[in-house]
Amino acid sequence: MQDLINFRRYLHQHPELSGQEKGTSQKIIEFITPFNPIKIIRDIGGHGVAIVYEFSKEGSTIMIRCELDALPIEEKNNFYYCSKNQNVSHKCGHDGHMIILCGLAQKLQNCDFKSGKVVLLFQPAEENGQGAKAVLEDPRFHEIKPEYVFALHNLPGLPMHSIYQVKGQFTPTVQSLAIKLGGKTAHAAEPENGINPALAISELIQAFKKLEIPNPNDLDFTLITPIHISMGQKDYGLSAGKGELHFTIRCWSVEKMNNLVSECYAQLEKICNSHHLTYETDWFDYFPTVMNSDFCNQYISEAAKKMNLSIIHPTHGCKFGEDFGFFTQHYSGAMFGLGAGKKTSALHHDDYDFPDELIETGVDMFWGILKEMLD
Repeated sequence: MQDLINFRRYLHQHPELSGQEKGTSQKIIEFITPFNPIKIIRDIGGHGVAIVYEFSKEGSTIMIRCELDALPIEEKNNFYYCSKNQNVSHKCGHDGHMIILCGLAQKLQNCDFKSGKVVLLFQPAEENGQGAKAVLEDPRFHEIKPEYVFALHNLPGLPMHSIYQVKGQFTPTVQSLAIKLGGKTAHAAEPENGINPALAISELIQAFKKLEIPNPNDLDFTLITPIHISMGQKDYGLSAGKGELHFTIRCWSVEKMNNLVSECYAQLEKICNSHHLTYETDWFDYFPTVMNSDFCNQYISEAAKKMNLSIIHPTHGCKFGEDFGFFTQHYSGAMFGLGAGKKTSALHHDDYDFPDELIETGVDMFWGILKEMLD
């Protein structure tokens, strides 16, 4: 366990952004190679790594996934293993998630399941929603052919070691929208001779706000959050002739998201036409809903009960996006939350740090799932 803690802290010191995880990937390979996997698939979907353990030619293939990437956040902690990379840090706990799978590899090297195959996937580029899709599109992933997929996410604010289990949607469908508005610049003393986007920006924010259903217990739950707004330039003799708005949109299902996209376009076209503005849109950072299957959830429950862990059954899932949803679109799977302590700083905060005491709990949870399914 101390080796795992030391390695977790090393990874915390050397974080890498989405799509740039080459060093992290190499260190994972070096750490796990002594644990005698049957196969190591390098650079899958980018800098991803798939570690394969095979116990029989017959049986289920179970994939357990973690994330390699960090966030563009400057760390504010002062412990000795703080990030050495300026403006980059592990503020979502992916360093801890990786170590949990490393601990699982330690146990898999000496076990003898009756059948099946286990794949430990260290996935790149989760934070921008591109990694899981890239892995799925990699021809070498087709050789893995998992039947079941599992993942976890640490959740600050919940009791340490508790299991957060959700029926159905664990996370919503999320994507981001950028809108560029084109008008006409004029002298600030003669705004009537130009086309200023200010009123249109105000109307768009209000129109999108009316589409919201902020109650997460509602099946039509919808949040449209303004992220960034800009207009014109700091030249006080000019009436602005262009503007830009960014939003993040989230709802519980892919179908609802498709409807929201149509509604957003309808409002955008209506408002821009009334103000004689042109517009361009860009959709990005797409995360489909993580849909937990009842079958896989059952094994999570059994593992938690055998460990005498507290199981929390919330009325709705988490509201953040997770690209693990790309996998649950194709395979039976489930994600569960692992309580990271009520006093632990929130995810994506500059003073967050993954609690080392969760490593053993995470390893034992996945080990319990594998024992139930493969024995």
